[in-house]
Amino acid sequence: MKEFVIQRYRADASAGTGHKTLLRIDDEGKVLFADNNAEAVLGYHADELEGIMVHQVLASREDDPFAPVNRHRIESGQNVLVTFRHKEGFFYTACLSLRVSMRDSDEAASARITQQESSAIDPRLLRFAESAASFGVWELDIASNQITWTEGLYRLLELKPGTNITPEQALFYCQSGQGRIRALFRKCAHTGAPFTIELNLLTAQQQKVRATLNGRALKTGGRVRKLGGTLVNRTGEMQRDQARIRAEKILSATTAASPGLIAAVDKNLSLLHFNQPYARLFAGIFGTTPSVGDNLSQLLKKHPNERHLAEQLWRRAFEQNSFVVDMPITQQSGEWPVYEFHYQRLTDGKNETTGAVVVASDISNRASNTGDSEYRYRHDPVTGLTNRREFTARLQRSIEERAETAVGSGLLYLNLDAFGHFNAIAGNGACDRYLRELASSLDIRSRSQDTVSRLSGDTFALLIESCTETEARKLADDILELIRSFVFEWQGHQLQTTASGGLLIMGRNTPADPEQLLSQASDLCHDAKTSGRNRVHTAHASKPKTDDNTSNEYVEQIRKALDNQALTLEFQSLKPVASVTWGDHIEILARIPGYGEHNWLQPEQFLAVAERFDLAKRLDRQVILQTLAWLGDHSLLEPRLKYCGFNLSLASVLDDTFADFMESVLRASNYPPECFCLEIREAHATQYPDEVAVLCDALHQIGCRTALDGAGASVESYSLAAKLPVDIIKLDRSLMRRLGDDPVQQIMVEALHRIAQDSGKVTVATFIENDDILRKVRTLGIHYGQGFRLGPPKPLAELTPVAVDLTTGRIGG
Repeated sequence: MKEFVIQRYRADASAGTGHKTLLRIDDEGKVLFADNNAEAVLGYHADELEGIMVHQVLASREDDPFAPVNRHRIESGQNVLVTFRHKEGFFYTACLSLRVSMRDSDEAASARITQQESSAIDPRLLRFAESAASFGVWELDIASNQITWTEGLYRLLELKPGTNITPEQALFYCQSGQGRIRALFRKCAHTGAPFTIELNLLTAQQQKVRATLNGRALKTGGRVRKLGGTLVNRTGEMQRDQARIRAEKILSATTAASPGLIAAVDKNLSLLHFNQPYARLFAGIFGTTPSVGDNLSQLLKKHPNERHLAEQLWRRAFEQNSFVVDMPITQQSGEWPVYEFHYQRLTDGKNETTGAVVVASDISNRASNTGDSEYRYRHDPVTGLTNRREFTARLQRSIEERAETAVGSGLLYLNLDAFGHFNAIAGNGACDRYLRELASSLDIRSRSQDTVSRLSGDTFALLIESCTETEARKLADDILELIRSFVFEWQGHQLQTTASGGLLIMGRNTPADPEQLLSQASDLCHDAKTSGRNRVHTAHASKPKTDDNTSNEYVEQIRKALDNQALTLEFQSLKPVASVTWGDHIEILARIPGYGEHNWLQPEQFLAVAERFDLAKRLDRQVILQTLAWLGDHSLLEPRLKYCGFNLSLASVLDDTFADFMESVLRASNYPPECFCLEIREAHATQYPDEVAVLCDALHQIGCRTALDGAGASVESYSLAAKLPVDIIKLDRSLMRRLGDDPVQQIMVEALHRIAQDSGKVTVATFIENDDILRKVRTLGIHYGQGFRLGPPKPLAELTPVAVDLTTGRIGG
């Protein structure tokens, strides 16, 4: 936007003489504003100029102030002569100078506000103000007893502006208080005292209006000559007040008629409303009678456990639209009724949370009635959570429903750590209260569609419905943090512990037997507890391919190898097939030592078991640690080693701390980070593309490379190969088996190779088993090959440089 000062130019006139006008023009060339001198200078009234393009009043495009030749001169501070076209059709020369220049997108130019004299106010502006604010201005001349109204006052009374009306007739529109109005006018005229009065009016169209009449004395020479003021329409406020009063009456009547408990709070937990049953029960339990405006946190200050639970429930109500929870009315010792609490969020007109309301009804009879034992049959008597019987039934329904959808679920199995110690400190009664309050917190923290259950003693389970693995892992970590931070105060003691958990991800290959799922989750929980407690181990549910005895044997062998750092490491070489490349390129493979000298567990045997018992992440890290330790003992390999690949499990891919782990171990290594590559399976990248991309970026930041392993296993591979931030594309074995004689496979491999090349990535053909495949791989231009034809897996020790005897001693070997 630019502001220009324009003055007609005459060669025989001195500078600064003659009329000037100001024109404000935006960056598009549109006139935004013209002052009152525009007509004298340009021949157009200000209203005619506003909104038109400036070139419409110029003689030609060359006179446009935004043309390059003019713009540069103007911005450098020079005056420019341009030719204008007058409204009457003739042309004249004017001098144009820049006053203010700024981009339309910038902040407003510096300006100042000055008081405007009322006589200078545009009448249209006054009419707009009266219409927008619904008011009118009146003035009484005492000497002539004449009253003048502005248009706004006529509109307020629904009269035609200018209607002939006397002051006495105007008073008829007041439904009451006419005598008081006369008295106020007389007092103001005699003493100069201002006045304000609320009026109920009936307009000319018989509409009821609430208005405020204001008046004050207008003195001249020390004497009151006139009275003046405003009449302001307050009908909207009146209607809102009436609606609020009606709502309060309805609310009071409804809450009074309800036998249940009703209370509403604002976001600060201050009581907005409650009924008498709520007040009586609150006073009976906590010994204090609440009042509207009291803060619940302060009322429950002497009851920290109850206060903590109440704050959790109300916070959940602020965050969710509504939810229902069943629990005893208080967590104190004794027999207390069980209530069903319905929480509902309160919002304003902008859908912003303003508070919440709770309606609670006593369901003790339903829960304990011997004639209706349904509740007791399905719920735990101590915590009110579902029991194992009901949890198993819901888990079974979840399995059956999941068979019809691709949405995953999770099963979290929890066991409290060292809970038996509480009995010695506080006794059974306190332990039951701890479990009851912890159960309430777990129920509040879980989502509305999830099921929390107490399976037995200090063991809980959570059925996580309709969620991804990432969401399930996050929720499991949150639950563990909740238990870890949960403090129960009892007679000067603070009862606090942690929990171990097993998270089972249920997908397509989930067993149909809920007891089998609980058993797998229990095994994971046991493994977490024996691994140090206060942690969650995660695995995918699977139909066991081996019996339990065999699985247990494999688990024992894996743990023994991990504990003793005794994994058997092998390597398989990657050989250049398209061109000669110097250096060693290897992929690290791991074997688990068995009970015999050559009885190793192969990956197809132990990987599924390791994932089931959440040992896969630990296994990945142990392979890396042992490899780096071995390489550290053979520093002569450092210049030769160009590529060292490690396979990652899904647990490591989804582990937010894995990149930090790699950075810490590589910091202590003499080998450059760029020679290490982390290989991610195509199936995992397909399922979690965002998480994989984040991991790749984090590994790139520390200098490592990444690879997509198994490309071509699905149609998503082509998109992943192009978009995923990996450095290497390793082709899947399914593409290699018939590459020599299957033209379709050749086209697929060639397409992936071209995508990789266009993306600046290296390709590796895996499982090259014969000469036909090798020849075809070379023909297609694949960069590297891997397979038994090029070299079988070998013990890592065979990578040791050949020993050479020198006069200074032996090196290598």
